[in-house]
Amino acid sequence: MATTSVRDMLRARAGKEPRVNLIDLDADQTKWVNEKKALKKLAKQHARLFDLQSRLWAERKRSVLIALQGMDTSGKDGTVKHVMTGLNPAGVDVHSFKAPSREEKRHSFLWRFKQVLPPPGTIGIFNRTYYEDVLVARVHGLATEATIENRYGEINRFEQQLARSGIVVLKFFLHISYEEQRLRLLARLQNPDKHWKFSENDIAERSFWDDYTSAYDAALTRCNTARAPWYVIPANNKWYRDWAVAQVLIETLEEMNPQIPHPELDVKALTKRLKPPPG
Repeated sequence: MATTSVRDMLRARAGKEPRVNLIDLDADQTKWVNEKKALKKLAKQHARLFDLQSRLWAERKRSVLIALQGMDTSGKDGTVKHVMTGLNPAGVDVHSFKAPSREEKRHSFLWRFKQVLPPPGTIGIFNRTYYEDVLVARVHGLATEATIENRYGEINRFEQQLARSGIVVLKFFLHISYEEQRLRLLARLQNPDKHWKFSENDIAERSFWDDYTSAYDAALTRCNTARAPWYVIPANNKWYRDWAVAQVLIETLEEMNPQIPHPELDVKALTKRLKPPPG
C-alpha cells in the first residue's frame, strides 16, 4: 500500500450509522506494517521528520498543532517521547493540561489553550485538550447537554480559525481496549518506578468506560472536519501507534511542503567581511 494513503485509512469515519462508533474499531489492528518493519522504519521516519521540521522552522509561516486524546494509559506521553525523538527541541512546544485552575475557570473553556498556540515554524503538542470539556463534562455531568452542544460548535469554529491563520490541526485519538488498559495499570502497579504514574482515580474512572466511549463517539463525529480531522490510532500495540502517528505527521508535512527561504545576499561582499585578521 502506498504510504500516502495512511492518513486516509486512519481518518475517523462513520460506519453504517451516521456517527463514529469506537466499539466497531479494532484497537489491536496492525494493518500495512508488522512490528519488525515498523521498528526498522521508525529511524527513517525520524530522519524525514527532522528534515521537514527544519524546513518548517526555516520557513516560519505556518505551524502544526497536534492534539492527543485517549483513555487513561493510552500512551499520550509515550507518543510524544517516541515520535518526536530527534526533532529540534527549539521548534517543538509540548503542553499537558490537567483540571483548570481557579484563574482559568474565570475564562471561556478555550482560553487557556489559546494562550499557548504554536507560533509560526513550530510543532505544538497538546497532551489532553479542550475536548476534555465535552468528555469529562459529559460523563460526570459537569455541564448541561445544551452547554456541551454549544461547545461542539465553539470547538469547530476555533479549529477553523486556527486553520485560516496557518495552524494545521492534527487530532489523534489513541484507541486502546478495556482489557489493554487493565494490563497497563497492573504493569504500573508491579513496577515501583512507575508508581508515580499511578492514580487510584484511574481505577475509579474505569467504571465509566462505556460513558467515555459514547462521549468520544459524539466528539469524533461532531468535530471531524476537513480542515481539522480526527485520526483513530489503534494503540494496543505501542510500536504500531508510534509508526502510525509518525506517518500521518510526515504525510501532513509533506503536503504542506514548507520551503527554506533563499534571501538575496551579496555573498562576495559578505565573504570579504569574514576574512581572518591580518598576521
